[in-house]
Amino acid sequence: MPGFERFGDLEREELKDVLDNGVLMRYGFDGMRNGHWKAKALESELKNVLECDYAQLVSNGTSAVSVALASAGVGFGDEVIMPTFTFVASFEAILLLGAIPVLVDIEDTLGLDAKAVEAAVTSKTKAVMVVQMCGSMANMGALQAVCAKHNLLLIEDACQAIGGKYNSKPLGSIGDLGCFSFDFVKTVTCGEGGAVITNNKKYYTNADHFSDHGHDHEGNDRGAEMHPFLVYNFRISELHAAVGLAQIKRLPEFLEVQKTNYTILRDALSQIPEVTFRTVPDGGQESYSFLNFFLPDLETARKTIKGFKDNGVDVCWNYYDNNWHYVRKWNHLKDAKSLFPLSKEIKNSLDLLSKKTFTQSDHFIGRNISCLIKLSWTEAEVVERAKKMVEAVKSSI
Repeated sequence: MPGFERFGDLEREELKDVLDNGVLMRYGFDGMRNGHWKAKALESELKNVLECDYAQLVSNGTSAVSVALASAGVGFGDEVIMPTFTFVASFEAILLLGAIPVLVDIEDTLGLDAKAVEAAVTSKTKAVMVVQMCGSMANMGALQAVCAKHNLLLIEDACQAIGGKYNSKPLGSIGDLGCFSFDFVKTVTCGEGGAVITNNKKYYTNADHFSDHGHDHEGNDRGAEMHPFLVYNFRISELHAAVGLAQIKRLPEFLEVQKTNYTILRDALSQIPEVTFRTVPDGGQESYSFLNFFLPDLETARKTIKGFKDNGVDVCWNYYDNNWHYVRKWNHLKDAKSLFPLSKEIKNSLDLLSKKTFTQSDHFIGRNISCLIKLSWTEAEVVERAKKMVEAVKSSI
């Protein structure tokens, strides 16, 4: 991760094919494109790789979450339970629909705590959105049980975890709907792009319509297509899909490199008694796109991050002080800062959020260090990096 570090001939060939053909839009212009359909081809590949019945490409991962929720009927006034540790896109996608994000604690998987989820369920709860952060997963069995007990949708945001598995099933394929991002820093990139996957035909049909102005995509005349309901535009282009088509074919290659680099770093850090690693649920297999480990306390984690920076160790973060990925500094959300008027229900919910503390999440995020695993590193660079990381951790304890 990220896949752009491995751009090569295959990506260039797919892009050239689109440019030579001249049709950059994924829909219509059938006579001009001479059978070239990059978005359709990528959706077909995604169905195979992610072992699902349906895949719908969209413009990005954020829109994938909104499309997934809307396709299953989540909207105004509905509560969607989500984790305190994720990217800001998670609550942005919920708010876009007029739904209410309800934040709850994470556990040592760095994913949703099923007990916290169950405690947050109300009569307005419609869905639970689990976010598979940093290449691994929450305790999916426990979350599935909670959703089944309360008849809730399970939306799986696997934007950072393509290639990971739980009980041999690809992450993203476990919930009612799964969401993926293919932006520039993901393991598989389109530059900008995303996807919704599901095994539910109704949800897929809704996603297909919702992401393209409501076009029903019946027949071969785009101008004559019907619009069964009010929707938006979240289309991907053929150029973006072409890049993703090349990249998805290379996913096994990317995962092998990630695992190799991850293992070198983890083996080195595991020799330090004070270092522990995030819990991966039984039956889980990471995508190895990030290495996440815990130190004894927040002070040690902060000192270690400084030590990393001083020694040229990049792309490692302690998210406790990060304003993009952790609730503690999401002040624009807590203070309800919006360019458009928010509903009374959302305002009331955000007011409660601004007064709420998340001691359990603080305990895990404060001690955690998350390190991106690059595809471009040589083995010698990874070994040298491991040495510097060990030195920095030891000097901080």
